[in-house]
Amino acid sequence: MNILISGSLAYDRIMDFPGRFADHILPEKIHILNVCFTVNGLLERFGGTAGNIAYTLSLLGERPEILATCGRDFATYRTWLERLALPQDGIRSIPEELTASAYITTDKADNQITGFNPGAMKYPSNYSFDGLKADDTLAIISPGNTQDMITYSRTYKACGLDYICDPGQQIPVIPVENLAEMIQGAKILISNDYELDLIQKHTGRSKAELLEHTGSIITTLGEMGAAVATRDSEETIPAAPANTVADPTGAGDAFRAGLIKGLVSGDELLKASQMGAVAASFAVEVLGTQEHRFTPEEFWRRFDTTF
Repeated sequence: MNILISGSLAYDRIMDFPGRFADHILPEKIHILNVCFTVNGLLERFGGTAGNIAYTLSLLGERPEILATCGRDFATYRTWLERLALPQDGIRSIPEELTASAYITTDKADNQITGFNPGAMKYPSNYSFDGLKADDTLAIISPGNTQDMITYSRTYKACGLDYICDPGQQIPVIPVENLAEMIQGAKILISNDYELDLIQKHTGRSKAELLEHTGSIITTLGEMGAAVATRDSEETIPAAPANTVADPTGAGDAFRAGLIKGLVSGDELLKASQMGAVAASFAVEVLGTQEHRFTPEEFWRRFDTTF
């Protein structure tokens, strides 16, 4: 089955500050802030919502199509995708821009200062859907270029194609009418609990009212698991236990990958969501969103232990 993942591709550039930001910021001078933090070094990781979801799907034996944009500095990321045998036909290059990137500095108190350059993400990916077979394709619209998010939801509905709506961190910048339009007709609306509250606030619709416009709603709850709601029922599944918790960043994208793997394999929504929980448990064990590893045997062993 074909899998389409629209969203972002980005470099995460992570820096460690060996002190505390609070020791270098004078509250009475906050209106003329001018500080410089010397960091211990810089780690570059591959990230972005589409890249993260595609990565975990590759561990699960799938080769999804990524619909996103990249910049002139994409060579190392491109090599990484080639190593994973992930197709790149859906990635549009914007040579006058840099690939989207997040610059994250963390101090000893775990406070973070992040700067994000959208770069090439400012441009739509303009994927051509010629020859697309709706009955053999599942798509997810994850956070990325907002024009893509709105346009692709319309395209999928026009084609009769099932898609997962995952507005995420783009919720505040998507016009309310377009957010409601994206949710209307989606197979699944997925978000964390905070994002679901934002969706309800922006659309003026309760969870029950949202369920009148989408097939189901999956709400990830961190260490509490996930709530899987349909018009007829709601069930909470537990989080799969990790061997250690090093970094929760990227767990949500791994959950989506496991969910998609289950759906394209023909599993019911509940089991697919459980597969998402297992994929997420591997992601939290390491620092970075595309650093976890597992074999099919390890995945199913943890699945059987948990569920």
